[in-house]
Amino acid sequence: MNLNSTLIAQIVVFFILAWFTMRFVWPPIMKALDDRAKKIADGLAAADRGKQELELASKRSAEALRAGKEKSAELLAQTEKRVTQIIEEAKAQAKVEADRVIAGAKAEIEQETLRARESLRDQVAALAVAGAEKILRREIDAKAHAGLLSALKQDL
Repeated sequence: MNLNSTLIAQIVVFFILAWFTMRFVWPPIMKALDDRAKKIADGLAAADRGKQELELASKRSAEALRAGKEKSAELLAQTEKRVTQIIEEAKAQAKVEADRVIAGAKAEIEQETLRARESLRDQVAALAVAGAEKILRREIDAKAHAGLLSALKQDL
């Protein structure tokens, strides 16, 4: 066997194998690699979209949280205002009730004072009659002298 013929046969077999590989094996491998590269690119694009959507969702949630806090603060302010208003109304009602009670107490005191004065007048009249009776050493009839005693009460 000749070394040249072996070398030529190997070169021919190599080219046939290279042609066969390029014709039948290489296209499916390249297609699979292209498909895989496309899937990776699509995955990266989806990841970028997901990241952007996450940022948007984060911004929306921060905005919603801020709006909720504002609404909560507004409701709290309204509640505090209403509480203050209720307290003021209660104070006003308490003042009216206190004034009414004071007026009633003053009227009752005035009536008690009048009753006390009347009682004192009666006692003074009785003392005056007793004193006059002792002075005159005789009895004065209270019924007979009722007009005189009434005038005496008015003078006191």
